[in-house]
This record gives sequence, C-alpha cells and structure tokens, in this order.
Amino acid sequence: MEQRARAILRELPVEVPRGTGALTVALSHPPGRGVLDLGLLGPEGEFRGWSGGARDTFTVTQGWATPGYLPGPLHPGTWRVLVRLHRIPPEGLPYRVRALATGRTPAPPPEDLPPPPVAPRERRSRRAVPAADGARWLAGDLHAHTVHSDGSLTVDELARCAALAGLDFLAVTDHNTVSHHPLLPAAGARQDVLLLPGQEVTTDLGHANVFGDTGWIDFRRGADSWLARAEAHGGVLSVNHPLAGDCAWQLPFTRRRPRHAELWHHTWTDRRHGAPLAWARAWREDLVPLGGSDFHRPQDGRPLGAPTTWVLCRDGDVLGGLAAGHTAVSAAPDAPVLLRYGGELLALDADGTVLVRPDGERRVVRGDTVRLPAAPRGVHRLETHQGGVLALST
Repeated sequence: MEQRARAILRELPVEVPRGTGALTVALSHPPGRGVLDLGLLGPEGEFRGWSGGARDTFTVTQGWATPGYLPGPLHPGTWRVLVRLHRIPPEGLPYRVRALATGRTPAPPPEDLPPPPVAPRERRSRRAVPAADGARWLAGDLHAHTVHSDGSLTVDELARCAALAGLDFLAVTDHNTVSHHPLLPAAGARQDVLLLPGQEVTTDLGHANVFGDTGWIDFRRGADSWLARAEAHGGVLSVNHPLAGDCAWQLPFTRRRPRHAELWHHTWTDRRHGAPLAWARAWREDLVPLGGSDFHRPQDGRPLGAPTTWVLCRDGDVLGGLAAGHTAVSAAPDAPVLLRYGGELLALDADGTVLVRPDGERRVVRGDTVRLPAAPRGVHRLETHQGGVLALST
C-alpha cells in the first residue's frame, strides 16, 4: 500500500533486441487479492496498448496484437511495461512480470467470423421523430466496451447488438486504448449502424469519454491535457458518470470545464434521486447532457440504448451534432422523449408528465405530441408525478 500511495503507476523497462518478431508480456500475482492493470509503451514512449485488469498476458507483433494493443514494428530499444497498482490490500500484493522477445513471429489466434447482418424485421423499433431544417435526430448510445478492454464481445458482435437494439449509432469507448478504432467502419457497415470511435480515459479519480479519431489520450497526464488534445484533433470530451460509486469525478479542470457530461448513466437507477441534476447545475449552466449504458457484456442485464442519447445531425454527422450540443436523453429508443427544435421543445408520448425548465418552472404536459417553449439554454427534463426523470434535453 505504501508503494501505491507514493506512485500508482510503475514503468518496468524491457530491452527489445534488433530482429524481434514478437513481444509477449505476462503478469502474475495471487488471484483474488487485488487488481493490477497492464499496458505498454514503445522505445520512444509511444502508446502500444492497454488492457487494464482485463487480462494478464498480451503479445505484440508486426502484423497482429492482442486486443487492446497495437500491431506494428518492434523497434529495438528500451520498451516499458506499465503496471498500475489499482487495488492493493493492506498486506500488499506481490507480483511478477515476465517479458519474452522472440525472433519468430507466431501465427495470430484464429478469428471468429463476423455474425450475420441484422435483418430489418429483427431490429427493435424506435420512434420516428420530425426532421429539423434538413437535420435528423439520430438515436444512439455513447458508452460501450469490447474485448479491446473489459467487454466480452468483439467489435462485430457489439455492432450487431446495437443494430438489434434499433440504434442509429454507437460510440465504442474501450478503456485507455484506441486499438479498436481501425475495426469500426467495416463492422458498422456490415450491420448498418454507425460506430463512433471513442476511448474512455480511465483513472482512479474519474473517467472521461473522448469521441472522435483524436489519437490516444494519455491518461497519465492531467484532465486539462485530455480536453486540449480532444479539441485540437476535432473530438469531444465528456465527463463520465460523475457520481458513480468508486469512479466518481474528482479531477480538476484548471482552465475551463467541458460542456458535455454523461449525466444519465446506468447507475442512476432511482431517477427520483436528484444528485445528477444538482451536479449538472453546479458544473455548468450550459451543460450538454449525454447518456450511456456502459455496456460490457450481455449477461450483465444492461442492454445497449438504456439510456438512449439523441443527437441532431446533418448528413449523419454525429460528432458534429455532439460538438454543437444538440442532444437529448431518453430511457430507451422507444421511450418518451423531449427534443429541441429552435426555441421550442417537442414532447412525445409524455401525456401526464411534467416539464421542468432550467429555472424550475413546471408545466404539465397534456397530449402525446406537444410543443412547449424552451429556455435559451440549460437542461430541461420530463418528470413523472413522483419526480422520476423520464427524459432530458438541452
């Protein structure tokens, strides 16, 4: 524990000789007593992979790599294995790291065939919503994981789940890695769903999603640098699940706070609980609310699209719609929703609910398709008569 208190991240040098065809690293420690995370940097400090605590061994070669890691040249020099002391018991946690550099390049593991495309009749229906001056509201999920971090599904399998859920888009946000990004376009095309490149920048003091093809965000640096890197490369940063258990947001932004936040996370199980709304008001008056299921595996019982984030897009540009702050969140693709059209809000399937404006003014919704005046900015919401949140909108 003392070592973790001094420095949570260790960098272990590994000499990679000229002519290396494969580098394999294995971590061992007493099972069940703690959690250690793994990663890899190249000889120039370049990112070559991260798997966190999801696996205890990985291989990198020129042509292939374990999910979470990047294939490519194995240049000679001093590489660094990253070991993060994530959870260490009071008595300590002995561990051992072994690295093997070999001249022979092993054959890659056999790949599973992509699952068949989802037929139109198999897709969950999602509500039809009016277009707005040439833009369309698209329904998606902004938080999901694959085998490239601690999820159980391949990128193709996750894409099929998104299509079955009736989503238009899905952000694939594996922890501290971008190894899944090259696979997204083809997998999305096979299932007719847009897969948005993302990464969940993950630390013990908070997580943030970065959307877009920004390159790797270095989680070892401060949150200011994450935001600067994201914006410099055309991406969007969102603070994730700011009030969620042991990964609540505790990191400072010393220049300015980002506008986007995953206000509706699957951990918000009792939506009469107003802490996320109170946090949003304290964070920024013009906060842009997002939602994410934080999907990891089907057996968890948290399906994709629960909640659903709606983004108003032109020409299918989800990232552009996110950057502009044109978002809404509902419990599911076919649940009641509150959408902004200029100075008005459109409430669908919300008869008998209450619209709460950013200034606290409340108005009962009467009818299944109702237009209501919107405040210039701030988070609007639909509530039940018991105060449970049904939908959010900017």
